[in-house]
Amino acid sequence: MSNGARDKRGGQGGPRGAGGGPRGAGEHRGGQGAHVGAGPRPDGGVEGRRAAIGAREVARRVLDRVHKDKAWATPALDGELARAGLADRDRRLASELVYGVLRHRTRIDRALAAHADLKKTPPRVVTALRLAAYQLLFLDRIPGYAAIDDAVNAARVAGGPKLGGFANAVLRKLSTSGEPSIQEQGLDRIVVEHSLPRWILDELAPAADDSVPALTAAPQPQPQPTPRLTPSELAAAFAQPAPIIARANVRRTTREALAAELEKTGVTTTPIASAPAALRLEGLGDPSRNDSFNAGRWTVQDTGAQLVALAARPLATMKILDACAGVGGKSTHLAELTDDEATIDAADLSKTKLGLLAETAERLGLASIRRHVCDLLDPAAPLARDYDLIVLDAPCSGLGVLRRHPDAKWRLTASDVPRLADLQRQLLDAVVPRLAPGGTLVYSVCTFTRAEGPEQIRALVARTGLRLVEEHRTWPPDADAFYLARLERS
Repeated sequence: MSNGARDKRGGQGGPRGAGGGPRGAGEHRGGQGAHVGAGPRPDGGVEGRRAAIGAREVARRVLDRVHKDKAWATPALDGELARAGLADRDRRLASELVYGVLRHRTRIDRALAAHADLKKTPPRVVTALRLAAYQLLFLDRIPGYAAIDDAVNAARVAGGPKLGGFANAVLRKLSTSGEPSIQEQGLDRIVVEHSLPRWILDELAPAADDSVPALTAAPQPQPQPTPRLTPSELAAAFAQPAPIIARANVRRTTREALAAELEKTGVTTTPIASAPAALRLEGLGDPSRNDSFNAGRWTVQDTGAQLVALAARPLATMKILDACAGVGGKSTHLAELTDDEATIDAADLSKTKLGLLAETAERLGLASIRRHVCDLLDPAAPLARDYDLIVLDAPCSGLGVLRRHPDAKWRLTASDVPRLADLQRQLLDAVVPRLAPGGTLVYSVCTFTRAEGPEQIRALVARTGLRLVEEHRTWPPDADAFYLARLERS
């Protein structure tokens, strides 16, 4: 899902299991989840304290870059971790701190504002305060004195003894008083409690209540109605870490066999009902260090992303276009579902991403995917005009993957939605003429805005006469928030 407008924002990490940028909707070889959930040594030993301090400094550097340079958290974290050379335990702590601060920033700032004017505080000191406040308010396992002392030292380095004393006073008051109670009601309470900007909540509330069926089973022409979560429940889900979801490579194993193999290595696996090859993994660590992963028996892909290829219902006899292929999560899934016998063209503007697609396809033992570096909006793009199936996982606001990329909450603005909806319209108008008579178009976005989802498709039907066969949404906690639609040409 990349055509130059933006990178995909739903990835569970980067190309080699240690993050690497917002490349896709949970379709990659590593995972943010591989970093999460560690802390300093429970015995408080010297080694544990050194590792924890190193992890905190790494987290501060990443958060400073996100704030100052508008860097994406995942690739910034990967770079800092590579330079720091931390042990796995401390890499996970650094990731916990970075993503925790970004997920809960509104609550953290509100708690700090009871004792300090953050607008008048130097940015690097604000970062130190936020990091310490997250530990004080959200991480029971880390001693308060350790978080405070580290932040005081960081503030002193950033601005001298006076700012060190200021940080000490603020954090000790916060440690004593705790988080102020939330008095707001209704939507205003959700904004604070789940650190969700109001404009995003204003997009979420109508989407959660619209008529598009929520998908909790493999796509069917007439899905059964499912219980709907409230905006508050969805906002709470978006404020939680996303799980690592494996997609079993059905050409090399079964989901049951893969689960048994992973369980032997201490990984807890849970089958996902909505996707027949999906497993939720706990206790995995870095996927790229797993033998079965490297042997190509599975890859990382969120449940919502897996449902896109399932909705496409590809056949081995088809000529298929993955129109915004990115690093190839959906291209490789389409190839697996057709036993690597279909003709699949993967198109993207990024040569780098298509190179990663080639690496993944080789690992998974797939040879049916042809890569094309091209602009879909260029009529001369080297693509066919008689595809039986086109999958367009379009560039979008990425609000559906906030669990994986919480920094997007503070980067995006309401004006991004109509801009991206216009790009999606252009891409749809560019690919529809390449669809053969009787062919199928599957459109998907990893977001929940109506402008990028159902409204986009209704306008497309009105312009082109395509027939809408089915449309669905997916929601956390079962999957990232996707909208997908299947259409057919007469």
